[in-house]
Amino acid sequence: MLRRGIKRTRKRNNKDNKNNKNKKIIILSSSILFLFVMFISVIFSLINIGNKKIAIGVKIENIDVSNLTQEEALEKVKSKYQEKLLSDIKVKYEDIEETINIEQLNPSIDIDRMVREACLIGKSGNIIKDNYEILFSMIFSNKINCNILLDQQEIDKKIEEINSKLPNALEESNYYIEESNLIIRKGKPGIIIDIDKFNELLLQTVKIEENRNFEIPIKQNEPKNINIEEIYKDIYKETKDAYITEDPKEIHPEINGIDFNISMEEAEKILEEEKEEYIIPLKINFAKVTISDLGKEAFPHILGIFSTTYNTTNTNRVTNLQLASEKINGTVILPGETFSYNKVVGERTIAKGYKEAAVYSGGKVVDGIGGGICQLSSTLYNAAIYSNLEITSRSNHRFMTSYAEAGRDATVSWGTIDLCFKNTRKFPIKIVSSVKNGVVTTEIYGMKEEKEYEIVIENKVTEVIPYKIEYIKDNKLEEGIEEVQQYGTNGAKSITYKIIKYNGAVVSKEILSSDTYRPLERIIKKGTKKAETVNARTEEGFSQENINEINPELLKMIKEL
Repeated sequence: MLRRGIKRTRKRNNKDNKNNKNKKIIILSSSILFLFVMFISVIFSLINIGNKKIAIGVKIENIDVSNLTQEEALEKVKSKYQEKLLSDIKVKYEDIEETINIEQLNPSIDIDRMVREACLIGKSGNIIKDNYEILFSMIFSNKINCNILLDQQEIDKKIEEINSKLPNALEESNYYIEESNLIIRKGKPGIIIDIDKFNELLLQTVKIEENRNFEIPIKQNEPKNINIEEIYKDIYKETKDAYITEDPKEIHPEINGIDFNISMEEAEKILEEEKEEYIIPLKINFAKVTISDLGKEAFPHILGIFSTTYNTTNTNRVTNLQLASEKINGTVILPGETFSYNKVVGERTIAKGYKEAAVYSGGKVVDGIGGGICQLSSTLYNAAIYSNLEITSRSNHRFMTSYAEAGRDATVSWGTIDLCFKNTRKFPIKIVSSVKNGVVTTEIYGMKEEKEYEIVIENKVTEVIPYKIEYIKDNKLEEGIEEVQQYGTNGAKSITYKIIKYNGAVVSKEILSSDTYRPLERIIKKGTKKAETVNARTEEGFSQENINEINPELLKMIKEL
């Protein structure tokens, strides 16, 4: 028993000794490893002491700034982002393609902050932290995200412009006053741009160098419900006469009293009917003294003027121009108010006297009610720019026009595309419009301010898009005969600037628009009808056999006839 106990004790002691020995080895190995790591770290730190260059593997977005000084990194990143911000982005939905000029969205990037952040990697003064950051960057790379800020108001304008061009687009309910009636048009469900997804895709695309385009994200939407109480609050006015005060010099326009000519309950009952258009009768009390009665005292100066020419022989088109011109002529816009071409002109219908004239539709020139009134909206658009007014809504035509240069037109379409501008001046303004002797002229009158600016419009075509030729077979035309059905026009890309000057010196230069015009293809009808051949007898009564017997010289003379 004693021997067994002694043996067990010896075994236990041997085991403990062995464990102790292993522990010592582990401790020694760990110490050596720690010292080695510390030695390497110290050496690594000594190597990087005074190294002002950015650590290897550091990127700002996808731009490699490894081993660059702060100045070199700044120059490289600025150069790269300047390229990105000057490059347009193309967005597309089905056959609609729009160009977004990033410069127009007032981009803001804190490049200095990003480069400073890159320079601080591995340079905190903490050996362990610095070495970890440097090694991590070398092995896995270290990416600093770029934060680009874009002007959301400008993005919203572009979204609104594209929305107006979408097929089967959402139509919100709208209303306007016509004579002594309030016209309320019921909206229609349709597609609109998904704003959140659009913004996300836009920011992603701005940061990349290649494939700078994306598909426009859309969603189906229902129009907002008609709120008759909100409409009433908007249109209700109390009658006031126009007057001018001298100190301070202020023009107070007249206000015509407007109220429902029926009760609110009756108006709500009308809206319960299933109709596309509702008519609410109004009671209008006209002011005794209008701003027009104040005459030149209220509108002494021409602020902006523009003219375009038209073909006087196209009588239907001339009629449409004259009708629309009569509607906008004399319109007074108060400070802070927004003018809407569609609201003032109203819907273009046969009942109102509008005629059929050429319009662009589906990539072709066709006849449509009210054709030609876009010439008036384009003329007014230019006059508004020269008057230094804020353009809040404007779209270019799908194709180039004959009356306005690229970037100088403004298309309109009832219920969708509108021309709107805001009176940002101190005093009311008045539109004077005329259509006569082949010239459309719009003038904007008002009172000049103490500091009046000169406006210059500069537009240039950046790319010409050649038109294509389409041949269509026509079995009514003989073979070899061709007939032009539609003349083609080249498309173009353009950029238009508004330059503001004071005493001849440039104060500012801003992008008004970046436009794309599609080429209008040339369509040629090609005859496929076989020419009639004479078999039994010619028109002169000769048989083919007789003709063969005729003297060759005589036969030649007959054929030439």
